[in-house]
Amino acid sequence: MAPPPNVKSEEIVEESMAYQLDKRPISTIVFIIAMQTEAFPLVKKFQLSQDTNSVFPEGVPWVRYHGTYKDLNLNIIWPGKDRAFGVDSVGTIPASLVTYASIQALKPDLIINAGTAGGFKAKGACIGDVFLASDVAFHDRRNPIPVFDLYGVGLRQAFSTPNLSKELNLKVGKLSTGDSLDMCPQDNALIIANDATTKDMEDNLNYFAIGFQGAAVAYVADLLKVPAIFIKAVTDVVDGDKPTADEFLQNLAAVTAALAETVPQVVDFINGKCLSEL
Repeated sequence: MAPPPNVKSEEIVEESMAYQLDKRPISTIVFIIAMQTEAFPLVKKFQLSQDTNSVFPEGVPWVRYHGTYKDLNLNIIWPGKDRAFGVDSVGTIPASLVTYASIQALKPDLIINAGTAGGFKAKGACIGDVFLASDVAFHDRRNPIPVFDLYGVGLRQAFSTPNLSKELNLKVGKLSTGDSLDMCPQDNALIIANDATTKDMEDNLNYFAIGFQGAAVAYVADLLKVPAIFIKAVTDVVDGDKPTADEFLQNLAAVTAALAETVPQVVDFINGKCLSEL
């Protein structure tokens, strides 16, 4: 009979491998972006090409743009158009699927979920502001059963990037995720409750915005142990007096342009650095 494995030795080996990975310069980045309108300016900025031999399963609408920028292998993944309705495949289900498939196919060192979101005026968010998310959670998975309630919220921390936020002077706050553009009273109550639950532990950072993808991307990234950061530009004021859909559509083009200015700055900062330097 073989002797039992030396658990302590295995732990030391795993820690050593993790340390080596952490000290290796970042090479491959995968962007998960919900909408074609958000993705195209970045595709143009980085001069990326659409993949003609898809790394994804046959029949899915997911689109990959890829190329080299400085020392980085960049991949922008857009879930594509819904086959039945012809609109962008927004929401948590497409986000989860493309994140999982992208990690399996491309083995990224870092995931960046970039896009637009609705912001809270009461938390200091203004139209056109670009935020880095410190934490992400769901606000529309209501499970009022002990422990299942925490699972429903699914609070996860983004990968810590103190040097990046300081260098680019980006606002930092919590990102809440749901599958609806508007917000019902129950969602609002849960966002407030989530903040009250976590703020003592999280340096009093408040939920600044809501979006379609963040917590879903975070769930898969955490599951597969890939660092993920979240960059969101504010298109509409959730707690304002204008209809959300109207304000979103009115500001989408201008805010997407602001996002397209910030994301290359983020990528320039990342280039040549290892994860621990972010």
